[in-house]
Amino acid sequence: MSLQLERNPAAGFERMPPPKPPSHHLYHDEPSSRWALENLDLETSVVSAFDDTCALLPTQDELPDEDGVPMETERHKKQMDLLVDSLAPWLGKRGYVGANMFVYFSLKQLKNEEFKGPDVFVTLGLGNRERKSWVVWEEGKSPDVVIELLSKKTAKSDKTSKKDVYQNQLKVAEYFWFDPYNPNDFQGFKLFQGVYEQLPFLNNGLICQKLGLKLILWHGLYKDIETTWLRWATKDDDLLLLPEEIEAQRADAEAQRAEQERQQKEQALQRAEAEAQRADQERQQKEQAQERAERLAQILREQGIDPDQLS
Repeated sequence: MSLQLERNPAAGFERMPPPKPPSHHLYHDEPSSRWALENLDLETSVVSAFDDTCALLPTQDELPDEDGVPMETERHKKQMDLLVDSLAPWLGKRGYVGANMFVYFSLKQLKNEEFKGPDVFVTLGLGNRERKSWVVWEEGKSPDVVIELLSKKTAKSDKTSKKDVYQNQLKVAEYFWFDPYNPNDFQGFKLFQGVYEQLPFLNNGLICQKLGLKLILWHGLYKDIETTWLRWATKDDDLLLLPEEIEAQRADAEAQRAEQERQQKEQALQRAEAEAQRADQERQQKEQAQERAERLAQILREQGIDPDQLS
């Protein structure tokens, strides 16, 4: 978004009107060149004043980063954790996912406390370093995706005044809301020509185009609560797994490999035992054949027949 700052009297910055173009000189270009230089100096002054103003604005270290107000309910907190903790490993260093954090975009907002911050937001392209709050004039951009978790206390503002802030001031590309206690109250919007357009449902979810992912309704057990949760998934509905789910999957795979190795060793042992049994049977058969041959030879000799002459 283009960053528009309110006039800060302490910084001595105010928006300056654009310079008037020079009158056309048919035979002499000196006035035109002088105007170009003056225009360049003016442009440099405006940029410098803008930078000075940004430098005087408060930073995230100077701004409040908490208001002492807890999440609405335990389920709201767990729903927020589920969204953040499953997205963070997938997102990596490509962006930042924040939760229950202040988003500062206006000094007026700070003074009047008109706006706090989204329950969950995602910003692409600025890395995943730790932040105390998201300060637009420091970061240079607003969040790309915002998710609000509705409650009886916040539903009205989430659907009206906050939605207007995301649309008109922060210009968030995609905005979603979800009620953890009423999964049917789940909607998403995409900013188109400055106005939010409602996103269509695809199967059991909504496509988040900025991330190339899908937000789906998933019924399951998470942190001892079985309900319908909002979860990130691929466009093919494959869930983005939580770290503990990834670890459990890895442990299951390791257990399966160990079981396969055990079975392979057991099968190899069985084959070795079977081979030993076959070898023993062959040995016994040879010994029995040798005994029969010796008895036959003994009988022939007793009858006066030389068994060697018969071979």
